[in-house]
Amino acid sequence: MQTKGAIGVFDSGYGGLTVLKEMVQLLPQYNFIYLGDNARSPYGTRSFETVYQYTLQCVTKLFAMGCPLVILACNTASAKALRTIQQHDLPALNNTNRVLGVIRPTAEVISSYTATNHIGIMATVGTVVSNSYPMEIQKQNANIQVHQQGCPMLVPLIENMEYQNEAANYFVKKYVDALLAKHSSIDTVLLACTHYPILMEQIKNYLPNSITVLTQGNIVANSLANYLQRHTELDNRLLKNSIRQFYTTDAVADFESHATLFFGEAIKANHLSLV
Repeated sequence: MQTKGAIGVFDSGYGGLTVLKEMVQLLPQYNFIYLGDNARSPYGTRSFETVYQYTLQCVTKLFAMGCPLVILACNTASAKALRTIQQHDLPALNNTNRVLGVIRPTAEVISSYTATNHIGIMATVGTVVSNSYPMEIQKQNANIQVHQQGCPMLVPLIENMEYQNEAANYFVKKYVDALLAKHSSIDTVLLACTHYPILMEQIKNYLPNSITVLTQGNIVANSLANYLQRHTELDNRLLKNSIRQFYTTDAVADFESHATLFFGEAIKANHLSLV
């Protein structure tokens, strides 16, 4: 189970596979270990303390499996757990390892996509309540106005493979309409949940063509490449044998059947116990 020198990629379920897909395309030479905590998914409606405890447990497991770098490919975990892990836990766990999230890389580039300075965010309720995106985006550019819309039904619909039916269309339209009603000048919409790229076409159907829709996979992958170029001491600890391993805390067969949708190709997974 131990593969020293891999980049760990963590998500509460399947969504992080959409980020891993982009990382593998951009950085195919690196080893990756993906861990989906499907047994306790979804994280989006859970408390800050619960998300923090679950995320810390998974990060600790990936460290124990030999990953010197872990990417939280989950917006909820990035919003509710990343800062505490970086500031409080990392020095005690391993001060030479690193944990990165998906919110800051997105916040660093998103202002370049808007002409009106009005950005819409579609996310889980947990991410919206954390207020992480408005805070991080406005750190980068104080002129940006961020309008958030929680979308509690989208992840369950996707994970239950109901994303192409009328119920999915109903909720997509409901959330898009609610977001657009917040301000008439929104010209950029960020899908701030790694599940939501699965619904990209439905979301675009209910948005004006003039609005740019952004997903995070490519943004995070490019940010990771840049980070590794700037931190050669960490990059030198990463093996480059193009090995990819997949783990789930729940049923392997179910994970594998969903992974094809999110990752774009069939994978073989293993069960991982966190206790």
